[in-house]
Amino acid sequence: MSIEISRIKKSFGRTQVLNDISLDIPSGQMVALLGPSGSGKTTLLRIIAGLEHQTSGHIRFHGTDVSRLHARDRKVGFVFQHYALFRHMTVFDNIAFGLSVLPKRERPNASAIKQKVTQLLEMVQLAHLADRFPAQLSGGQKQRVALARALAVEPQILLLDEPFGALDAQVRKELRRWLRQLHEELKFTSVFVTHDQEEAMEVADRVVVMSQGHIEQADAPERVWREPETRFVLEFLGEVNRLHGTIRGSQFHVGAHRWPLGYAPAHQGPVDLFLRPWEVDVSRRTSLESPLPVQVLEVSPRGHYMQLVVQPLGWYDETLTVVLREDYVPHRGERLFVGLQHARLYNGNEKIESIALAESA
Repeated sequence: MSIEISRIKKSFGRTQVLNDISLDIPSGQMVALLGPSGSGKTTLLRIIAGLEHQTSGHIRFHGTDVSRLHARDRKVGFVFQHYALFRHMTVFDNIAFGLSVLPKRERPNASAIKQKVTQLLEMVQLAHLADRFPAQLSGGQKQRVALARALAVEPQILLLDEPFGALDAQVRKELRRWLRQLHEELKFTSVFVTHDQEEAMEVADRVVVMSQGHIEQADAPERVWREPETRFVLEFLGEVNRLHGTIRGSQFHVGAHRWPLGYAPAHQGPVDLFLRPWEVDVSRRTSLESPLPVQVLEVSPRGHYMQLVVQPLGWYDETLTVVLREDYVPHRGERLFVGLQHARLYNGNEKIESIALAESA
């Protein structure tokens, strides 16, 4: 079931929460709405579900306008962060609830409901807990029950609001893998809200980065990570070094160092330079590629690489975070050399074409 979101706006009083949001989600795709608190991602999810109504714009499911349909008539499954399980019902009865309250003409008989719930319990690996109550379950088990309950009515669209936000790190990882496998098996269209970048990158087919009621970028996870379209996406996703510099003529100045560019860019004056930690060349010896001296302040083993915090020596005031992939483990206080071979430059929020830095001057 495809979802078409067309020019959605939403205001609460004088506060505009969503501003002209448009997004097409193909059938069977898993999409993450990623952004900080207040970005509008949960409001957008609730509008898709019919739990909120937009101020203007349209929602279409497979070409049919559902903008004014009640939530119960949209036939979507919704999973809340805090489970929303009925405390007085067993696991079995919680999962069966959605089926038992269907209109009489759509409601399966008791035997069919029992068969369906039994299948779902096996699918979410909770058959042995069918007679337990929510208070007797772990957080991960409760979330599996919530997912099974949402899937019981066989929705073609599954919506999840921070589904793993209340769980500890290890359980989150396990459930992420499980949800991805479930999605591959059942092929439903799903949209989930998260502020967890790792979760979005690992689970989603497409990541929609939101900020202040706008979509900053909607793309495949790898592309969002490697080719951010806006300064917000660049700074929001992962660690990034920001250096203040200036373009003067055909030279690029950072602190006391300068690079010849080979040409004079159209923009002259102050700029911000952005580099991911792994985009900084690191060496134990000075070279044309790594000419800038730094002192190691912190060393953090990260499995197959070392993450270092280094202090530039004499050419820049602020620290940098860099990655060293050699087997060699540097010590605090040691002198290394770094080089900046490629840069993303911004003048405020305006992106200046990325430049290749030539041999140091």
